[in-house]
Amino acid sequence: MIPRSIFNPISLSLVLFLTFVSYSSGSSPCSSTHQENARKFWIENDRFCKDGVPFQIIGGDMHYFRIVPEYWKDRLLRAKALGLNTIQTYVPWNIHEPQPEKYNFNGIADLEAYLQLAHELGFLVMLRSGPYICGEWDLGGFPAWLLSIEPALELRSSDSTYLFLVERWWGVLLPKIKPLLYQNGGPIIMIQVENEYGSFGSDKHYLRYLAKLARRHLGDEVVLYTTDGAGDATLSNGAIPEDGVYAAVDFDTWSNSSSAFEIQKKYNVPRKSPPLSAEFYTGWLTHWGEKLATTNASSTAAALENILSKDGSAVLYMAHGGTNFGLFSGANTDSNDESTYKPDLTSYDYDAPIKEYGDVNNPKYKELRRVIRKYAAAPLPSFPSSISTEAYGIVKLNKMFSVFEALYLFSNPTKTVESENPLPMESAGQMYGFMLYVSEYEQKKGNSTVSISKIHDRAQVFVSCSEGDKSNPHYVGVIERWNNKEPLSVPYLGCPSNITLFILVENMGRVNYGKYIYDRKGILSTVQVDNLTLHRWKMHPIQLDYLSNLSKNGLMKEYRYAIEEKASLQREFKNHIGNMRHRHQEHKSNSPTLYKGHFSINSTSMLKDTFISFCGWNKGIAFVNNFNIGRFWPKVGPQCTLYVPAPILKQGENTLVIFELEYANPDHTINFVSAPDFSCNLNMLHEK
Repeated sequence: MIPRSIFNPISLSLVLFLTFVSYSSGSSPCSSTHQENARKFWIENDRFCKDGVPFQIIGGDMHYFRIVPEYWKDRLLRAKALGLNTIQTYVPWNIHEPQPEKYNFNGIADLEAYLQLAHELGFLVMLRSGPYICGEWDLGGFPAWLLSIEPALELRSSDSTYLFLVERWWGVLLPKIKPLLYQNGGPIIMIQVENEYGSFGSDKHYLRYLAKLARRHLGDEVVLYTTDGAGDATLSNGAIPEDGVYAAVDFDTWSNSSSAFEIQKKYNVPRKSPPLSAEFYTGWLTHWGEKLATTNASSTAAALENILSKDGSAVLYMAHGGTNFGLFSGANTDSNDESTYKPDLTSYDYDAPIKEYGDVNNPKYKELRRVIRKYAAAPLPSFPSSISTEAYGIVKLNKMFSVFEALYLFSNPTKTVESENPLPMESAGQMYGFMLYVSEYEQKKGNSTVSISKIHDRAQVFVSCSEGDKSNPHYVGVIERWNNKEPLSVPYLGCPSNITLFILVENMGRVNYGKYIYDRKGILSTVQVDNLTLHRWKMHPIQLDYLSNLSKNGLMKEYRYAIEEKASLQREFKNHIGNMRHRHQEHKSNSPTLYKGHFSINSTSMLKDTFISFCGWNKGIAFVNNFNIGRFWPKVGPQCTLYVPAPILKQGENTLVIFELEYANPDHTINFVSAPDFSCNLNMLHEK
C-alpha cells in the first residue's frame, strides 16, 4: 500500500523515485506509463490515478443553478476551507433548453463560467451531465416540453424520438465541456452517464448508447461513470462495466461502507473499482408538511472518516445545497401510489455543512472539517468568516388586483386555448406555474357538486353567474392531488343565467424520481358537475412573467384604464338584488391576488443577505426586484421564510411582489428578518 505521505506535497524527484520503484516492483496502484508534465486521470489497480500518482477524491456536490452567480466563488471557497478537492455538479437540461432548440448558458445557467471558476480555485470536477439528474429538481432535469410531444415519449429508454432529442442536446452541451476535460487542461476528471438508472429500469441498450455518444463527443480517454445505490438489484440494472464505464455507489451515513464497496467491486472490471461513494449523504431532503430532515454531525463525520481512513473516496451530497429558486423544485411519490404526491421545499439546505445562505459556523461543518484535514493533501485554508445578514424590518404591501380582476394581464389572449375537454398544461404551452380552466354549466335548483378525478397538483375552484361581473367569483374550495376523495359542494347562486366554473390549477413541481416521473400537470381527467361531464373549455396560461413587470408604468396604466372602462358594469352588478351576498363573497372569495410593496436600502454597505418571513400569509410565490425567489407555504411548513441573497437587492428602492393564492396577512405586511425560520406548526400535508 502506498504510504499516506505520498499525498502530501513533496519534491518532484521523490515522487518520480517512488513511482519508479513501485512500478518496477509491480506493486504501484498507478503503474501505467506516464509522460512527465502530461495531464491524465485514469483508474488502475483499484485506485484513481492523477498524473501518475494515486488520488483520493474528497468531494462535495454544489450546484451552480442553486446559487446566484455572484456567490459561486464564496461558496467554492467555503468548500475549499472544508478540505474538499473535488466539486460535483449536475447539469439540468431544463434550464439550458427551456424551449426546443432555444439554449441558455447565461447568468445562473453559465455552466462554463462555473467550471472555469472551480478550476481557478484549484478544484477538480465530476460532471453529472444527465440527461436525467433527479436532484429533487423538476422532472429530474428534463425539459417540461418533452411532455407535450405526441405520441408520448418513453423517458429514460431507447425510445428513438427521445434518443434523438438527447443526441441533439448533448450535441450542444458536450462540445462546450470538452475543452474543460482534465486531459485538455481543464478541471473535469469524470463524466457521469445518466443517474441512478438501476433504481428505474434495466435498458442496457440505452445506457450503452449514452456512453457511446459521450465518447463520440469527448474522446475515448474520458472517464465515464454511473452512480447507483449500493445493492445488487440497482447495480445489476445500472452498471455497464463491459463498456468501460466505472460504477460508483451512493449510501447514507449509517450504511456499512465496507460492504457497499465490496458490492461495488462486483460490478466493475477487475482492478478497476476504487471505492467511491459518489453521494455520501450529509443530510436529506424535506417535503412541504414534513418535519425538517436533519442528520447528526458527529455520526456523519465518523462515517466519513471510516471511508477516508481506508483509502476510500467520497463526495458529500450535499456540501452546499442552496435554493430551488423560481419554480424548479421537484417532488416525490411513494413507489406504488402516484396520489401520494410530496412536493419539495423551496429551500435546498439539505442540512448540509455549508448552509443555504453560506453559514459554516455549525457543528456539521466543523466536525467534517476536523476529519477531512487529517486526509487532505495540503493544509486547509483558514476557517471562513461568518455570513453577515440584515433584518430590514416590516414592509407594508398594497393589494393590487386578483387574477379575475385582471385576467388579461396574467394571460395573453393569443395564448388562450379552446378545447372540447381539458388539456394538460404542457399541451397548452404552459410549462410551469398556473393555468386557469374555464367552462359553463346550466344551474339547477339547490346545491351542486364538482368532481375531478385526476388533478396535478392543486386546484382552487370558483363559480359566478355567467352574465354580469365575473371579477370576484364565489370561492368553492380546493381539490388536491394527495387528498382528492370527496366532490366539492357548490352553493346555489340564484343566477339568471348559466354558471361559469373557474378552476385555477397550480403545478407544484414535477416528480423527479421513480416510475411516475412522466408527470403532466393540470386537469388530466374529465370534470363533472352533478355527475355530468363538462365540455367546451377555455384554458388561460397564467404568465408569471407579468408579475415581475408590475413596476413598469405602462402595465399599471393599462390596468387602470381597463378598470375605468368597466366601472359602469361593476356598479350595475353591485346594485343587483344580490348585493349583500356579493359583499359577503368578496370577503370570503380566496381569489388569488397580487400584492406589492417597496423598501429602501440606504447604502451599498447595507446590502446583505436577508429572509422574508411569511408569518400570517398562506401560500404563494414571491418576487424581489423581478427575481422569483420561490414558493412559500407557511400554513403547512416547515419552511416559514424565503432566502433573499444580497446580490438580488440594490441601493435605493427595492420592490417586493407577492402572488398570494388564498388569504393575505390581515395587516398586508411582511417582515424581513436576519435568520431562516423552520419552526412553523405543522398541519401535516399528507395523511398518514
